[in-house]
Amino acid sequence: MKLALWQTGGFPAEVAANLAALATTAQAAAAAGAELLLCPECWLCGYNIGAAVATLAEQPNGPSAQHIAGIARRNGIAIAYGYAEREIHSGRIYNSVQVIGPDGAVLSHYRKTHLFGPDERAAYQPGPCFEPPFEFGGLRFGLLICYDVEYPEAVRSVALLGADVVLVPTALAAPHAEVPDFIVPARSIENQLFVAYCNHAGVANGMRFLGGSCLTGPDGSALAAAGTGEALIMGEISKQVREEALQSYSYRRDRRPDLYGLLTSNSDVRC
Repeated sequence: MKLALWQTGGFPAEVAANLAALATTAQAAAAAGAELLLCPECWLCGYNIGAAVATLAEQPNGPSAQHIAGIARRNGIAIAYGYAEREIHSGRIYNSVQVIGPDGAVLSHYRKTHLFGPDERAAYQPGPCFEPPFEFGGLRFGLLICYDVEYPEAVRSVALLGADVVLVPTALAAPHAEVPDFIVPARSIENQLFVAYCNHAGVANGMRFLGGSCLTGPDGSALAAAGTGEALIMGEISKQVREEALQSYSYRRDRRPDLYGLLTSNSDVRC
């Protein structure tokens, strides 16, 4: 399967402009043979837009979701996009990612569990849990968002739920190149899975994004990588490569969960 990552500056707080750009990008990605297109974190409304988040947050089945479903159907491509979600019943706002399949149906939805910094914590509620992977194209895809991937426990949890691939829309600011350069490849190799890490480009209201979107293989190798500017990058992923990596690396087989109590406890457990 060919996976596309769209590193874009987008149009902060301009939902209609972002949707128009998606229509063009989805068409280009599908024409190049991609079956799934990944957009950055909070791509729909933009990241670092302050109080506008509350105004632009939408329900999962809102007008933009319907519009994106139409784009997916017209181009025969699945689309994973970050957006500010307004929960239907409570009105709470979450930093979320939704995946819409090539038939326009929702494949999965996830709310960011690890919020970064005071601005995110002021704008969003933390998600309550990880979501089970969804199946698409013979692979199982897990979802995380940005800061989540910097926690080994988060990626390991999604891997243990059965993911072959983890999709990670992100909004990583410069100069933190250690995340795509070191952390993302490490998460791939320690869990023997693909990680698609899709960032913003350019500057939004004074925040300069790093770019550096990447797709890493189960052995930590770079299958696709972007620079700092706008880019549409693509890479091949397969179940066979993932299964071969599971045989080559014995981390799963040699785990000792009985020793890992400290991961779920704040107590000082010692021998």
